[in-house]
Amino acid sequence: MDAVSAKTAPAVQQTSLIIIVAVSASHLLNDLMQFLLPALYPLLKDAYGLDYVQIGLITLAQQMTASLLQPVVGYYTDKNPMPYALAVSMVFALVGVGLIATANSFGLLILAAMVGGVGSAIFHPEASRVARLASGGRLGFAQSLFQVGGNVGTAVGPLAAAYFLLPRGQSSTAWFALVAITALVILAAVGRWYAAHQRASSGRPVLKAAQQVLSRRRLTMVFLVIGALLLSKYVYISSITSYYSFFLIEKFALTAEQAQLYLFLFLGAIAAGTFIGGPVGDRFGRLTVIWCSIVGALPFTLLLPHMNLFGTAVVSVLVGLILSSAFSAIVVYAQELVPGKVGMVAGFVFGFAFGIGAIGAAVLGALADQIGIVAVFGLCAFLPFLGFLTIFLPRHAELHGKEAAA
Repeated sequence: MDAVSAKTAPAVQQTSLIIIVAVSASHLLNDLMQFLLPALYPLLKDAYGLDYVQIGLITLAQQMTASLLQPVVGYYTDKNPMPYALAVSMVFALVGVGLIATANSFGLLILAAMVGGVGSAIFHPEASRVARLASGGRLGFAQSLFQVGGNVGTAVGPLAAAYFLLPRGQSSTAWFALVAITALVILAAVGRWYAAHQRASSGRPVLKAAQQVLSRRRLTMVFLVIGALLLSKYVYISSITSYYSFFLIEKFALTAEQAQLYLFLFLGAIAAGTFIGGPVGDRFGRLTVIWCSIVGALPFTLLLPHMNLFGTAVVSVLVGLILSSAFSAIVVYAQELVPGKVGMVAGFVFGFAFGIGAIGAAVLGALADQIGIVAVFGLCAFLPFLGFLTIFLPRHAELHGKEAAA
């Protein structure tokens, strides 16, 4: 339970679900804006004569900016809480939207991607912290509800592209400034709750954080495994987000608008899987979810490149549903590894996921220029084999000490 005084505890408990829903809704709006550039890729590719490498570099600029800054933001705010940092993140998002709408060169598109990445870097570790503070102990549920907002926002992106952005052109992105302003208003209210929570907690004795059980060497190995699991998940998802439309257009001769609808199905399945994974992890254990998620997706990723259009749609939904269920479990599991470093660990997990996905997008783009996008999807199908590395992660008894096994 959050460390607040007895007098204020009921109010905090009453508002906790509202706060989680608020940060989840803001996550939806944030990730919708983050998806504007990928949604415009088919249009931008033709308008500016971009190749797959340049498209990958735009993704790299956006996600690497977020990747490098997120652990730094998390580390700083662990020591210096900043309740209104979330609202500041939306100011960057607002500027990023304006740049996307007005960019007329590859260089300006890179700049727009980087500005949006800064906003994302501030948003994710702080929003994850707020969700944890408001969880009432249901850490997996809170994290998954927070995460599903972002997944829904990403899933709505292809619909926005198919029915709004692509028909109206790049400048129509400017309308999404209203989305940024809405999120800013919501997060200003969340900031007030967070500030009140900080004031209520300041009069209480500081609770001693749980002791880190694992040795430094063991902890390093565990985080290397977590990094490999995130690589398998996010390079694969990045291949879908950045290039699935081109895969469908090349293999099945779909229009850009039609391809966006199939992308929506995949991203919608990711949202559903993310929401399911958190409560299941609370009930059956985080490692169980991680095992079933990444390894369980493998048969379907191997099938996907070889299916007809209907089969591709069905299998992509299954892949999204299964593969996405692990992320909330990975975040909470990693936070348990290093007690008292909630923001830094969240920043690391989000940052590494974004960064490895961005690098993967750039590499896959270069590879697609050489061997074709259909062949690239055939290679990506093998990434979930890395899920078998889960065997090296510590079980509950090792993670929490001998008393946990009693």
